[in-house]
Amino acid sequence: MAEEKKVAKDKPKEELVGKITHYFGKIEVGIIELNKKLNVGDTIHVKGGTTDFEQEIKSIQIEHEQIEKAKKGDVIGLKVKEKVREGDEVYKVLE
Repeated sequence: MAEEKKVAKDKPKEELVGKITHYFGKIEVGIIELNKKLNVGDTIHVKGGTTDFEQEIKSIQIEHEQIEKAKKGDVIGLKVKEKVREGDEVYKVLE
């Protein structure tokens, strides 16, 4: 029983920060509607029916303009390392 608790404890905590609303395949950019803030340097976990990967955010754009921090309600563009799909959930990995 104690071992089960340890496994759960070692798993990184995550909080839902947004959803994928669109994906541009040629430029590998996912559009995310945020319900929480997100910063360059944060690690995200994208999960969906066939999507499941983590990556560090290297840049965030709003209307083709580079920003460091995005807030709740922003619709942002992120370069993603794998294909994402509409409706995929985006989680911020908490340290």
